[in-house]
Amino acid sequence: MIEHSRSGAIGLVLNQATKTTTQELFPEWSSRTNSIPEVFVGGPVEPNSCLALGRFIGENSEPRHFIFSNVGVIDLGSDPDMLPESLTEMKIFSGYSSWSPMQLDSELAADAWFVVEADPFDVFSSNHHELWSLVLRRQKGPMAWLANYPEDPKLN
Repeated sequence: MIEHSRSGAIGLVLNQATKTTTQELFPEWSSRTNSIPEVFVGGPVEPNSCLALGRFIGENSEPRHFIFSNVGVIDLGSDPDMLPESLTEMKIFSGYSSWSPMQLDSELAADAWFVVEADPFDVFSSNHHELWSLVLRRQKGPMAWLANYPEDPKLN
């Protein structure tokens, strides 16, 4: 979740890699995305637009829009050489997920979503194929059982 306010909500899908690389779309940023070279599907809204998240370490004197912990939004319109050395990882997303005012609140009230603590390492996980299961597995109680849910329950 990038932002959730009275105006609505914006978030990103973290685990859906495309076959497109950063080198293909943003060659000037490819040196910053070595550990995660794929562009990810952030959601169904504005699929031709891109945004990036970065993980920063240490002190950072520059203003940054941090979502949580040390994860912040990176402006892809900026000069990649002007980013601080504290940027350790970066992931680019095509599109995003969006909810109108009160839409996500209504879905949360209906228990339509699992809400768990954010972990900055999930955003940059190299194991994006298993991310959903990994996040569920570390939860307490019955939610952890869902980590073993088969891809196709009819085959179970």
